[in-house]
Amino acid sequence: MTESSANKLVNGDVCHRTANGKKSTGRNGFVKNHCLFQQPQQKKYRRPSEKPHNFTSLYNRPFVEQFEETPLLVAVLTYVGYGILTIFGYLRDFLRNWGVENCHVARERDEQKDFVPLYQDFENFYTRNLYMRIRDNWNRPICSVPGAKMDLVERTSKDYNWTFEHTGKVVKDVINMGSYNYLGFAENTGRCADNATGSTHKYGVGVGSTRSEMGNLDIHEELEQLVARFLGVESSMAFGMGFATNSMNIPALAGKGCLILSDELNHASLALGARLSGATIRVFKHNNMVSLEKLLRDAIVHGQPRTHRPWKKMLILVEGIYSMEGSIVRLPEVIALKKHYKAYLYLDEAHSIGALGPRGGGVVDYFGLDPKDVDIMMGTFTKSFGAAGGYIGGKRELIDYLRSHSHSSIYATAMSPPVSQQIITSMKIIMGEDNTTLGAERLKQLSENTTYFRRKLREMGFIIYGNNDSPVVPMMLYMPAKIGAFGREMLKRNIGTVVVGFPATPIIESRARFCVSAAHTRDMLDTVSHRSETHTHMHQTCLTQ
Repeated sequence: MTESSANKLVNGDVCHRTANGKKSTGRNGFVKNHCLFQQPQQKKYRRPSEKPHNFTSLYNRPFVEQFEETPLLVAVLTYVGYGILTIFGYLRDFLRNWGVENCHVARERDEQKDFVPLYQDFENFYTRNLYMRIRDNWNRPICSVPGAKMDLVERTSKDYNWTFEHTGKVVKDVINMGSYNYLGFAENTGRCADNATGSTHKYGVGVGSTRSEMGNLDIHEELEQLVARFLGVESSMAFGMGFATNSMNIPALAGKGCLILSDELNHASLALGARLSGATIRVFKHNNMVSLEKLLRDAIVHGQPRTHRPWKKMLILVEGIYSMEGSIVRLPEVIALKKHYKAYLYLDEAHSIGALGPRGGGVVDYFGLDPKDVDIMMGTFTKSFGAAGGYIGGKRELIDYLRSHSHSSIYATAMSPPVSQQIITSMKIIMGEDNTTLGAERLKQLSENTTYFRRKLREMGFIIYGNNDSPVVPMMLYMPAKIGAFGREMLKRNIGTVVVGFPATPIIESRARFCVSAAHTRDMLDTVSHRSETHTHMHQTCLTQ
């Protein structure tokens, strides 16, 4: 695993030695179990000027996260696996160079050999020799609503995954464990679908203009007022694309002379926005408050490089739920540090809004915090609301500033009306403003499903990452051969899941990622867990033989 709070026993981490083989153990027989309610009070030397932070008192509920270090033997075998693939990759490149094997990947023409390479050599090597071998696990075409179950278009490849052909057949009723359909609003029947259809008849599908010109509809105004009320902030602003909500708004909030402190596992949209801003970027270890505080203290003491002038502003970038780790941000501690060192906080709730908290209000609601303590509240409508786009919420002055300075506000086409209506209807259901208990029932069902599925996988002996309350459930596979095998075998058993490997994860931490939904039944979750266990045991038997 990359340097993170999972590697250092900080912030209340506790080591528990396991008693049997069914529970996950670290390479020395330990599990890193992050629980603030079990924090041992260890005395450490501090300079007289430093006051220890009592972070434990900030939490009103148990905060438990588990990250097991990769066992030494598994790490060695994983490196050996990648080494073998690399050796055979160079051998195949040699054969391609002599025309023995065809090469379909993009490359420079012969007359451009003396030019600066347009394609990076290592990325091309990885794509043609490693990724292509398991490419069939991604980009599978879906021909139904991505609900609890879905239909897939069957496809085959005759050239080892370079191209695909559709067979004309459809794989029916595949259990969907890959979509971010946390509350089950990805559906083509019901109130959301009916209202979206009505909105299409009234407004059409496209707007054909930006919000600042002729694309500002009354439904957009209604949406932003509803989002502000849902978040508990003064004002909000909606955008047509979730990725652009981060990448195009961060440059409007920070620039040259500013300092951005970013979690090392932040999403690519946050990283891109930080780079586009021109601000100085410093990265702290994942969810590690010691690392963050050190960067904040150093920034105040030393100031800007060379000139040592004070930073114009310091902006902390964090996510609510980290989509590859299943971890939840230590928001009470981040807010405490932000207040202490006079920094601003940008919170990305793409995966946590609607999926956490008793009211579905995200990580702020989950910890019972005041929304006013978060300066910029960002989130997307693509997960829990079954729609598209993103939002930013905060003080009215902030939103008014972004309306005239954000590139995604000035230049982007306004959100599609049926998409806006889908968000409005689903959000009102979550808030209970539809005069039903459907929203509360879905929130409760998601929480119960998450707890049940995580417990079931752990009882079977799987190594699971993340927070106990996170609906994102990473199950560790480690070895490269398991990435493709797991995805294919699960599909044979009518289960669609996401498998992830290097470079999206550390090289020795390949994994399958399950996304739990309120639409899943217990029978579905039991089917997924049992068939995962069956495939894993079969694969281990094959390796042994």
